Amino acid sequence: MKSTLFSLIGFLIFTQSAFGQNEDRLEYIRKYKDIAIQEMIKYKIPASITLAQGILESGNGTSRLAKEANNHFGIKCHLDWEGKKIFHDDDEKNECFRKYKTPEESFRDHSLFLVERGRYKALFDLEITDYKGWAKGLKKAGYATSPTYADVLIRIIEDYQLYVYDAMDISRPEDLEFKHASGLRYTLVQEGETLEEVSDRTRVSIRRIIKYNDFTYEEIVAPGDVIFLQQKRNRGKTKYHIVNPGEGMHDISQLHGIKLRKLYYRNRMLVGEQPEGGDKIHLRWRIRKSKK
Repeated sequence: MKSTLFSLIGFLIFTQSAFGQNEDRLEYIRKYKDIAIQEMIKYKIPASITLAQGILESGNGTSRLAKEANNHFGIKCHLDWEGKKIFHDDDEKNECFRKYKTPEESFRDHSLFLVERGRYKALFDLEITDYKGWAKGLKKAGYATSPTYADVLIRIIEDYQLYVYDAMDISRPEDLEFKHASGLRYTLVQEGETLEEVSDRTRVSIRRIIKYNDFTYEEIVAPGDVIFLQQKRNRGKTKYHIVNPGEGMHDISQLHGIKLRKLYYRNRMLVGEQPEGGDKIHLRWRIRKSKK
């Protein structure tokens, strides 16, 4: 008889065990596992690796970079970074690190950091369940300077059985439903899945899915896309969002769980109008009308 993913997790992870597991670390796993799974489905990076790196680099979310800059992966500014910055002692004094508005932005930037840099390309030829290969490959590619980096990642994954996330049984709808930061239920589009198939799997009508997600009936979705199973909110939890290059209003609406029409209204924008990279999009209150 096959156990569900979350019954496994309930037995293996979210109880105190002989491993003497750290409560802060368990809380970190509980809080960020859904984001790691979403990134895995969209970018093919093992959720176990993402979680283990976040745990290690952020000190279970308690480091200064994590608390003051939402930087969970120790990613430095580099020449291509145009966002906010924080300065922190690392290999050298007062080094420049990336600063994010939310932890979710940090997880997404971590995925893009690995996907877009050629030195990590060979990792994506590995099986999604090969967390040992990924850990050793990250060290070999120069992600971290510590000679024991790969060994520490592997130990975290095995001590906390994070590898169960890499082998999700996607045939069970309940294993693919998560809770968004806004409190809303959502699912993730699987490889080759259409909106109609998402509707069948979640038992939410196609009409409601289209309404909840500001879609049209001709909408084409991609693996890893967020599909809300409840009506989105009228306002966000944070005050504003800084637009990343290539990001549209619908992307921002889905990222923060806010109705698209409310997003346009709050920013006094025409429906269909798109922002530019670096623009500030207000999420909670309507901006003041500019004086001419």
